[in-house]
Amino acid sequence: MQRAMNHRTSRRVLTVALGASLGIWLSSTAPAWAQDTAAEPQTEAGADTANEPKLRKRLIDSASQTEDWNPAYRADPELEMREMLAQADRAFAAGRVVDDTDGALDIYLRVLRRDSGNAAARAGVNRSVGWIVQRGEAAIANGNFDTALRYSAIASRNLPGDASVQALAAKIAGGRELAQLLSIAQQHVAQGQLVEPAGNNAAEAYRAVLAKDAGNATALAGIGTVQSTLVAQAISAAQTNAFARADQLLGQADSVAPGNKAVQDAGVRVTELRGARAAALEQQISAAIEGGQFDDADALLAQLDAASLQPRQVEEWREQIYNARTYASLKPGQRLTDPFASGGNGPELVVIPLGSFTMGSPKREPNRSDNEGPQIEVKFKRAFAMAATEVTVGEFRRFVTASGYAPTSTQTRKSTVYDENTGSLSDRNGITWEDDHAGNKADDNLPVIHVSWLDAQAYAQWLSRETGKRYRLPSEAEFEYVLRAGSNTAYPWGDGDPAKAVANVTGSRDRSASKRNWVNAFKGYDDGHWGPAPVRSFEPNRFGLYDTIGNVSEWVEDCWHDSYQRAPTDGSAWVNAGCNTRMLRGASWASAPDQVRSAFRLGASPGTVDARLGFRVVREL
Repeated sequence: MQRAMNHRTSRRVLTVALGASLGIWLSSTAPAWAQDTAAEPQTEAGADTANEPKLRKRLIDSASQTEDWNPAYRADPELEMREMLAQADRAFAAGRVVDDTDGALDIYLRVLRRDSGNAAARAGVNRSVGWIVQRGEAAIANGNFDTALRYSAIASRNLPGDASVQALAAKIAGGRELAQLLSIAQQHVAQGQLVEPAGNNAAEAYRAVLAKDAGNATALAGIGTVQSTLVAQAISAAQTNAFARADQLLGQADSVAPGNKAVQDAGVRVTELRGARAAALEQQISAAIEGGQFDDADALLAQLDAASLQPRQVEEWREQIYNARTYASLKPGQRLTDPFASGGNGPELVVIPLGSFTMGSPKREPNRSDNEGPQIEVKFKRAFAMAATEVTVGEFRRFVTASGYAPTSTQTRKSTVYDENTGSLSDRNGITWEDDHAGNKADDNLPVIHVSWLDAQAYAQWLSRETGKRYRLPSEAEFEYVLRAGSNTAYPWGDGDPAKAVANVTGSRDRSASKRNWVNAFKGYDDGHWGPAPVRSFEPNRFGLYDTIGNVSEWVEDCWHDSYQRAPTDGSAWVNAGCNTRMLRGASWASAPDQVRSAFRLGASPGTVDARLGFRVVREL
């Protein structure tokens, strides 16, 4: 019995082994799980069951002629499912999840059709669907919605109730809108509409996508493309000196994605380009100024204004150009002296700022004279510098010595002086420009007096020869302009009596050497002087000039006219050929209050000399 069983067992093993080695399916029918899979059904190799008994018989007969034995055999279902699960796991690991019948998902599903409770197969299906969902989301991120839709269909067919599967389907439904927005954004990029016009540009389209899908890779990349393109355009604009455009583009780039390092680095580069351009322009402006090419300098300044990040520096160059054109490269208020050809320097000058003022006095002003009107508006077109003080005795002496000129008082040996005995002014013989108001030897720092208009002209001409610059007497308009120094009141300090010592004029508290006092004077005023004071004894006015009111009255260039009808309004002197009366402006140490007014004017013969008359000069710029 035992021998017979062993014989039969050995015959079965041999038969099975032969069948396996030849790829023969020993069962009479195909397994049920293989008839319905996730992919399209396929015919198994060796599935022609009709020929199996004959083939098997022949093989058995060839192995043994002693017995015609046909054993009954059925495969182990558990073993087959384990093998299928292993096959599915290998397919999943290799990334073959939905590859027809060889895909992991299809194999897991076949296992579940055999054993619906198989936990390993169920976990494999879940894992496979998770993989499919991930691929679907990746396809959406890349804008491949047809691919995403195919993945979603597979996932929904197998796990319709899964939250991630439903989310994928929802994303695809909304993804069509995102795809349209992305397509529009890409069209805007191609057309150069990166951030403009508003409501119709690439940046806004990409932001609309990100508002719906914050992690959308295409939109994020698109934002980066927009920003990098703007940065490149900004650098290019700066390299062609279009700095305003470069700034605009950098601002737009920063607004696309604030805080980006590439934008910050581009800003540094644009600043470097600005600095280099500004430095080159400054050199060109300087050369244009030196060459007197002021229009060219203005044009270059406009370019500097666009390039420079230092507005103060631009304004300094603007001032230099203006000063060069208007003040011969000097500045208003600047003090200067011109060197003499024979050695030494001329009188100190102050550059007067150009401007305009109302010349003359209003009709309502007390003690005015008709010759002070009608008032006119004077606007200076040409700059000038004026001597800070009246010409001093020492300065005039240098002129006389160097030139050999004989002043009027030297020729006539006569002038008007103050007589302390009588308390009045009277003519006296033997008086020259070297004397003071009382006929005594004058100190060098006193204003020169006893000089005529002719003497003043001779001195100005000598200065011109010595310095190579054009010196002259001030025009009447120039003198009143600097005397007023921006004021429009009756006196330079206001409309009433001075509250402090501001000028050498008559005061009720002034006293002469013999204790005489003025009959008509400013009440309560005492400036400490009777007669001319040394120059610079009082504070300068707002233009930096000394004694434009008080001390001595001064000769100016103009001829006398009894009104301002038809007077020049550009500040030039009003001169008529052959005129025999010249103008005097500014009060003296002996002037009554009504003569101290800013608008007061007098005329005198060009040869007049007096203890109250002096002058100062102007230099044209």
